[in-house]
Amino acid sequence: MTRPAHEVVKLARKQDRLTALDFFELLFEGFEELHGDRLYADDQAIVGGVALLDKKPVTVIGIQKGRNLPENLKRNFGQAHPEGYRKALRLMKQAEKFHRPVITFINTAGAYCGVGAEERGEGEAIARNLLEMADLKVPIIAIIIGEGGSGGALALALGDQVWMLENSIYAILSPEGFASILWKDGSRAQEAAELMKITAKELQQLKIIDKVIPENYVDNQLDVADLLQRLRVELVYTLKQLSQLSIDELLMHRYARFRKF
Repeated sequence: MTRPAHEVVKLARKQDRLTALDFFELLFEGFEELHGDRLYADDQAIVGGVALLDKKPVTVIGIQKGRNLPENLKRNFGQAHPEGYRKALRLMKQAEKFHRPVITFINTAGAYCGVGAEERGEGEAIARNLLEMADLKVPIIAIIIGEGGSGGALALALGDQVWMLENSIYAILSPEGFASILWKDGSRAQEAAELMKITAKELQQLKIIDKVIPENYVDNQLDVADLLQRLRVELVYTLKQLSQLSIDELLMHRYARFRKF
């Protein structure tokens, strides 16, 4: 069943969706969280650390939303500050040093656009991640698990492969923002969503993403165990394929993937 885009937007934003930390605990073994950017602070909107996948070490990084108001206040509603992106980059460079693949889990409406974040270099932090990820000498798989909004999502999404859960979205801005800019009327967000090509199936057709992870079978939602098993199999297989490439081949394919846009 193909859902209208505005319905997918609602599903992507549901508070009961699996969070990045849920995936870390349920999909991997022995997750050990690491903290801080070694420059300013430990941004709670971005989480990450080291875990095992198929008994092999990987670095996992995610943007974390909360399931209720206290959690969202702690996680800043999944909107990262520059120190969050710098923490993510620190973990990626550590992964490169120890030859660990990187897997990112993305769910954000966008980077935090407050005055303090701008003063501390939000744009530079995002740009630095893109620059460094382009040349990171280990495999990178990026997965959109809810909202993938603007540069705040892209800062963790420059991967060898980019996947999306079936009921997730990936866009330069929200449908509300699109409608406000195009029509000066944010209430036309549903109409905007249908125009923007932001759903997983649409983006796969446009070859912006590489794979859609099903969340439904026929008309029924897959249970969490089935979803995790499908994702685990895909990750193990794809990382095995990517690990067979030389570093030069890996970087050349990554460059070509994004250069085609």
